[in-house]
Amino acid sequence: MNETLEQTIDRQVHQGAISWLISRQTFWVFLAAVVACVALTLATDTFATERNLFNVTRNFAFVGIIALGMTAVIITAGIDLSVGSVVVLSGMVVGMTMSAGYSIWIGGILAIAAALLVGFINGVLISYVKMPPFVVTLGMLSLARSLAMVLSDNKMVYQFGPDHDKLLWLGGGSTLGIPHPLIVLAVLALLTGFAFNWTAWGRHVFAIGGNEHAATLTGVPVKHIKTSVYMFSSLTAGITGVLEVGWLGGVTTNLGQGMELSVIAAAVIGGANLAGGIGTAFGAVVGAVLIEVIRNSLILLGISTFWQGAFVGSFIIVAVMFDRIRASRANE
Repeated sequence: MNETLEQTIDRQVHQGAISWLISRQTFWVFLAAVVACVALTLATDTFATERNLFNVTRNFAFVGIIALGMTAVIITAGIDLSVGSVVVLSGMVVGMTMSAGYSIWIGGILAIAAALLVGFINGVLISYVKMPPFVVTLGMLSLARSLAMVLSDNKMVYQFGPDHDKLLWLGGGSTLGIPHPLIVLAVLALLTGFAFNWTAWGRHVFAIGGNEHAATLTGVPVKHIKTSVYMFSSLTAGITGVLEVGWLGGVTTNLGQGMELSVIAAAVIGGANLAGGIGTAFGAVVGAVLIEVIRNSLILLGISTFWQGAFVGSFIIVAVMFDRIRASRANE
């Protein structure tokens, strides 16, 4: 029987939607994460337990929150290597402030302010002074961690004054069985996704990553937008720092060390293009999920966690290779 015109249009739209979906890197990463979860559920008796799933979701939330900010930076063709140090700086600020007897509100505000200041300095040096993002954020990686050491005299802080229990509840507690860091991630992911797709700020961010010179010629406030992007990246790291201190019940100057790799990996694996112009909030979350599932699977299967870096690095290489192949085919 011949198709009606309406049926033909519906079929073509359906096929177009499927083709678009399978061409997205985020879709394949999401599928890989689902397959890994199913495989671990069948291979082990511990993966799908309530306790383990609680830990997995909480752990990937920390990486996912910062990956949202990193994705915004990468979309502008930048990079932020200072996020791990911002985590410890904000964590130390909230810890020291609260241990001095101040409330969690004052400690939290000061911690976020410290993170935003780091992002502002990064953004100004990159946008206005025209210094390379790699150099600026690499220098800030050392500077911010050094400030945290000076602030604490390189000692562990584990007493948080009268609001001690509130901080532990904020980072380590849950509501309706959902870890608070995961709730924060969900809210930030929705807000970031909205900002990327439905605001002038988001359009400008993608325009800068696509062609910064053209964006400047069309009136995009490039310097302001790039500064705001690095402030957003530091903001997500600052929020994570406060949450991690509440989860761990203490803070040392080792907090957040090496976290840059996992965050950048999550953003790139989730589809953010290091050349700029491409990235999604959902991709950042999915990338963080896959990394945490890999880490958790190594533990449950009795494989040395030393292999984690090898797996993550391999996924980064494969993700970038896939993106390059896709781009070359599109240009043919």
